[in-house]
Amino acid sequence: MNIAVSGKGGVGKTTISAGLAYLFQANGRKVLAVDADPDANLGLALGFSPQEMSVVKPLVELQEVISSKSAGGGVLVDLNPEIEDVLEEYSLSRGLIRLIRMGGVKQAGSACYCKESSFLNAVLTAVLFDRPETVVLDMSAGIEHLTRGTASGVSVMLVVTEPTQASLRTALEVDRLADDLQIPRVIFLGNKIRNARDRAYLESALPRQKLAGLIPFSENILLHSQSPGSGFSLDCLLPGIESVCNQLIGG
Repeated sequence: MNIAVSGKGGVGKTTISAGLAYLFQANGRKVLAVDADPDANLGLALGFSPQEMSVVKPLVELQEVISSKSAGGGVLVDLNPEIEDVLEEYSLSRGLIRLIRMGGVKQAGSACYCKESSFLNAVLTAVLFDRPETVVLDMSAGIEHLTRGTASGVSVMLVVTEPTQASLRTALEVDRLADDLQIPRVIFLGNKIRNARDRAYLESALPRQKLAGLIPFSENILLHSQSPGSGFSLDCLLPGIESVCNQLIGG
């Protein structure tokens, strides 16, 4: 199962991605947690320290290595036979969870991510999506990853939204683009719900059959996010995220 977690920036994608990864692990599943956001924070949400994260090379650095091996051939020539060694070098592991960073933030004023996006899309489609682990992708904010087709190989698109007009607009656009990419399953998750008005707002705006749940705002999550690298515990799980995980496992 390959799950992409998407939505507008700040809605809680990374926290939800980390929570799902740990719940899949608790169910005995090996997890490949992929940070596909250039502003990579999934590792911190998973409880890795800033020091640990600083030594993890982003997978995009493989581009030159693969290009030299392919000698003008396919982008992934000779990569598959060595994928375990590659993942070992470009990942961090804890328990049944293996973390991979796809890219990194460029310097100000540098070129766009077009070339890197094409490469990473090829890696995801040809290698990472064809593995036995449950893959959880923390996507970049907004819709650009969909317009570039980065998530075209996923089996489930989990779209996170807050009870705001801007967040909801992005969520519905993600749904439309996911349909264009023929992603088999798209579900919505409302996050940071503070009161009945927030709940009613999302329930009236989202298709009921696609709404996986509404997660209340959590002070525990806020406190944990202020202490990166402090480890992951049950207190780090958003209330109600277990139900979402069970829905994903149950299909």
